[in-house]
Amino acid sequence: MVGASALAGCIQIDTPDKPIEINLNINIRQEVVYRLDGDAKKLIEQNSEIF
Repeated sequence: MVGASALAGCIQIDTPDKPIEINLNINIRQEVVYRLDGDAKKLIEQNSEIF
């Protein structure tokens, strides 16, 4: 119990003088691969205005 109270007096919390800076370098890459049936491909080409 005495040891616990002695440790409590040693804890010190200070705010930093400078703001905390976090640098994040994130690169997001997405690839979409699709394959269409021949009939579906023709349908899309014929009605390209709706896609």
